[in-house]
Amino acid sequence: MSIDSREGYIEVCGHRIWFRMDGAQNPGIPLLILHGGPGVPHDYLTGLNPLSSDRPVIWYDQYGCGNSDKPADTHHYSLDYYTRELETIREKLGLEKIHILGQSWGTMLVVEYMLAMNPRGVNSLILSAPCLSVSRWHADQRRYIGELPQKTREIILKCEETGDYDSPEYQEAMMVFYKKHVCRLDPWPVCLEASMSKMAFDVYEYMWGPSEFTITGTLKTYEKGPYLSKIAVPTLFTCGRYDEASPDSTRYYQSMVPDSHLVIFEDASHSHHLEQEEAYIKTVREFLFSIEKP
Repeated sequence: MSIDSREGYIEVCGHRIWFRMDGAQNPGIPLLILHGGPGVPHDYLTGLNPLSSDRPVIWYDQYGCGNSDKPADTHHYSLDYYTRELETIREKLGLEKIHILGQSWGTMLVVEYMLAMNPRGVNSLILSAPCLSVSRWHADQRRYIGELPQKTREIILKCEETGDYDSPEYQEAMMVFYKKHVCRLDPWPVCLEASMSKMAFDVYEYMWGPSEFTITGTLKTYEKGPYLSKIAVPTLFTCGRYDEASPDSTRYYQSMVPDSHLVIFEDASHSHHLEQEEAYIKTVREFLFSIEKP
């Protein structure tokens, strides 16, 4: 770790939340990064480190996953808790002015934070691969499943009907889907494999479900589309052409936020920050500079 980096733990509600800050001495407004999942730790987002040449960049592992403490049971996992956790991270790191980048589930979290708490000092949002309406997300995944080979499609539908999500056939079919819509690189980057190997399935299954396209958890009623017009900070939406967060759905979200725009990355999917890493970092950097210019 460089001299310009910090790593440690922040106490939130009596447990330890791990964080890392790079570029701690750089002058730009800090960028706080919210990982996806729920329960997929920060590792797959460490490729955004080049942004720390301009500003402090902070990653943290949400409660229950990665380097942070894990509870004895799942009832602690809730949108309300993670929203309060985000606010506490800001307070204890002294992040009075901030940009926030959410990826996947991280977009759900930051939108809830903005709408429920109306926080001060948030200069902009980057919402990458957003899921802001579970009904739209579900419809998009059904369409994608319909485009899979017939045998793969039949396995998914049969296992959903029987609830046999642990079967090898379902797991194989799931990976066929993931290689088209989660990450199209072959092999997957080391940082993504690291996140997947440390994934907290108890968090993921409790809040989301057994897979990206089978939604049975507590977030299944999450619908923020009608409220997005209340977001009053500049917002950048990004998605991949083959993203689970489809271009059509992402364009709908973007149309609802007054001061916002959308960038779609070609030949990319849910992990477009990895599949088009250089272009993604350039896009985010230019957006942040445009917010900060005198």
